[in-house]
Amino acid sequence: MRRDVFQAIADPTRRQIINMLAHQSLNLNSVADNFNVSRPAISKHIRILTECGLITIKQQGRERYCQANLKSLNQVAGWVEQYRVFWNDKLDALGDFLEKDHKP
Repeated sequence: MRRDVFQAIADPTRRQIINMLAHQSLNLNSVADNFNVSRPAISKHIRILTECGLITIKQQGRERYCQANLKSLNQVAGWVEQYRVFWNDKLDALGDFLEKDHKP
């Protein structure tokens, strides 16, 4: 099943994992050590993040390291941008209306 980026960032634990990995590459155990949930639960979060392309896993010797791939967040940024433009236009129009309304 191919998951989308929006599904991945909907969960606060996954957002924390993305934030941690945005700063440094970590092995799976190091990621799990930062949470008070079971390792299988963290593995499920990691799998979801991998499936939607937000992280990649590289094998280095016996360890598997997770790295953030934040390019996938461009999809979210594009979606948010359309609403930012919409609301900026609406607020600018409101400001213009209020300025006209209060002029003597």
